[in-house]
Amino acid sequence: MTNFKEDLMKVKAFAFDVDGVLSSQVIPLHPTGEPMRTANIKDGFAIQLAVKLGYQVAIITGGKTEAVRKRYINLGVQDVYMGSSDKIIDFKSWISKHNLNPDNILYMGDDLPDFPVMEKVGVPVCPADAVEEIKSLCKYISHLKGGEGCARDVIEQVLRAHGKWGKDLTW
Repeated sequence: MTNFKEDLMKVKAFAFDVDGVLSSQVIPLHPTGEPMRTANIKDGFAIQLAVKLGYQVAIITGGKTEAVRKRYINLGVQDVYMGSSDKIIDFKSWISKHNLNPDNILYMGDDLPDFPVMEKVGVPVCPADAVEEIKSLCKYISHLKGGEGCARDVIEQVLRAHGKWGKDLTW
């Protein structure tokens, strides 16, 4: 069995849940009933950097808020799966579309709907406030909670392992 630092070397793609990972678990509701999510600026920087460096990045979320789609499309993410009631279906579609090997994917989830995907990837990770069932199968648990920079934490670790963090940031 490899350790987490060795696992970082094989990562070629990232996939993230939104609620509880890229957004906090506490979500205020707009008067229309629409959930209003937060977004961490440092997570956003790391995601757009990973995309610019050629990593495949996917967002797979059960939510259907158009603001979420716009945020990640604006960061360069081409594969944003919204309203995903069975995340493994969208995950399989994504890996097929890009001919990805699940062993080379880091997936960050926090709750039971993420479990089927996290069982399939080579590098399952989660935020500090994930549910215990998810924590039990993770190779790494960020010291940061969902919405508080946990995606930046794992992306930065991968890019550092690959010697790509803090290099030429001019495009």
